Amino acid sequence: MASSSQESAAMSEPHQNSLQGMAIMSGAMLILPIMDAIAKYMATFEAMSPGQVTFYRFFFQIACTLPILFALFGLKALSAQRPWMNLLRGALHGGASLLFFVAVKYMPLADVFAIYFVEPFMLAALSALFLGEKVGWRRWTAIVVGFGGAMIVIQPSYEIFGLKALLPVACAFLFSLYLFLNRAIGEADSPLTMQTMAGIGGTVFMAAALFLGNSSGSADFTVSLPSSSLGLVLLLALGSISGYAHMLIVRAFRLAPLSLLAPFQYFEIISATVLGYALFNDFPSFSKWIGIFIIVASGLFIIWRERLQAQSLKSSRPGEYRVNSSS
Repeated sequence: MASSSQESAAMSEPHQNSLQGMAIMSGAMLILPIMDAIAKYMATFEAMSPGQVTFYRFFFQIACTLPILFALFGLKALSAQRPWMNLLRGALHGGASLLFFVAVKYMPLADVFAIYFVEPFMLAALSALFLGEKVGWRRWTAIVVGFGGAMIVIQPSYEIFGLKALLPVACAFLFSLYLFLNRAIGEADSPLTMQTMAGIGGTVFMAAALFLGNSSGSADFTVSLPSSSLGLVLLLALGSISGYAHMLIVRAFRLAPLSLLAPFQYFEIISATVLGYALFNDFPSFSKWIGIFIIVASGLFIIWRERLQAQSLKSSRPGEYRVNSSS
């Protein structure tokens, strides 16, 4: 009877961990669009340039998280086996965030998120081309269909905003490169070290981009301080949400597999639509909802196929799977 109870407890633990991981991931995905709403608010009502907002996003992220990391782990938090690759990850993340914040200055939040969700398709293509991951014709078809859905969203936005409507596509490409490096680095460094180094890389990159952009006279890179106490509070909240929400994501990925958590990224479109309507009176048109549906459905199909492939690989190597799953 005791052995039966122990077996039941061992079987229920992964289930409980997966439920916790899904709960944490869904919460993080619902919270993250608040960061983008703050960026749009700062550009719209506080007249702060997207370049300056992006710099503060990384600067206050480091300011909010680094003291805690040092208190818990000391200098080990900055001890990376591949420091330059992690700093490059931060620069790519900084560039992606900059493009996203510029886009939300001019476009509705939900539109930007919908177009940005071509990122899973780009990541699948990069993994197939450079990491040799197998992508069958079904997933290539889903990638093409997903891009078609993005075009449905982009087309009316392009007529209104011009080339700025393509900024979320460029953002998705840079972020897919950022995630691609995550896979390429593998487990050489801990998630905590990778995130800390990436935050430093993003801050340095944005300091350089802000200096160059401001020197060229671009309005999207104007250097400024917060013009009100509310603006300062919002920027602190921006950095805090960025740092701690991504820590929640790291925690979720430790509790549950990627294939189980990946669909929850689409929860962002929910809170982005609610915030966009509540704060800026923006709401997607019917045609854009069709495009959003196509993008999400295609992305979920790719995630489903990846999950099937992972299950097939585990069943073909049961001994190896048992060793890995017990560690």
